[in-house]
Amino acid sequence: MTTHHDTFAGVYPAMTTPFTDSNDVDHEQLAADARRLEAAGVDGLVPVGSTGESATLTHDEHGEVVETVVEAVDVPVVAGTGSNSTHEAVDLSERAAAAGADALLLISPYYNKPEPRGQYEHFTAVADAVDLPQVVYNVPSRTGRSLDLDTVVELAEHPNVRGYKAASGDLNRISEIVERTRGEAFDVLSGDDGLTLPTIAVGGTGTISVAANVEPERTTELVHAALDGDVARARDVHHDLSPLFRELFRETNPIPVKEAMEIRGYGPADLRLPLTRASEETRAVLADVLADLEATADADGSEVETA
Repeated sequence: MTTHHDTFAGVYPAMTTPFTDSNDVDHEQLAADARRLEAAGVDGLVPVGSTGESATLTHDEHGEVVETVVEAVDVPVVAGTGSNSTHEAVDLSERAAAAGADALLLISPYYNKPEPRGQYEHFTAVADAVDLPQVVYNVPSRTGRSLDLDTVVELAEHPNVRGYKAASGDLNRISEIVERTRGEAFDVLSGDDGLTLPTIAVGGTGTISVAANVEPERTTELVHAALDGDVARARDVHHDLSPLFRELFRETNPIPVKEAMEIRGYGPADLRLPLTRASEETRAVLADVLADLEATADADGSEVETA
């Protein structure tokens, strides 16, 4: 992996999955998105996660999306392969490995809400089955249950479990996981754009970011400044981007980010049901936030690339 100690560091956009008018995966637009993000300086890419609408992709489509992204870029590709069925998570992980993924992102089992022992055995089964670095992902707002903290620490001892994506909004918990896994080859990544800077401050190494789909250069600047110890610069960029961080979650992700990408000229904002297009109000708010970001970029003399 790209990093200081063979692990996960920097910015990994949680990619969207573009669709055609007939609601098929638009592989041409997907490859263009991947190349655009790579050119902006991101450290890796994360296709087929929650932001990639993995819940409404078939298993074949999962593998095809991973393959398209792998073929489009040279940066590491971390494929979302989690499921609430352990058998299915193993299958998706094996398909992603066959498609050329460099690592895997595994959401904790949602809906059926296993106990901590079940969580441990689920992730261990995947880590035993597929010999790739794996990031376990805690997002209780989607899964209905937070990953048990002791379970995460125990999983960090597995040679293939190499990271944790934190999207619970609890900084104390993030700090404790960093503290208790310092002896392992294990990285903690922010899964909430607004908490990326404080996560790095307590020892996190980067972010799996929704906002980076729209503002990859500035998200990368924020994270790399923070990792390099330039806290003042990182804080300035954090505050510039904070309105975007907030508005990208005013409706269910990825509804707003797809709308923002369309406003910027990065392809249509089509989604698969049950997700629907953003409201006119959300689109108007996003357009204002993006215009403000372009104005601050112009004032800084930096480039904002629009298609």
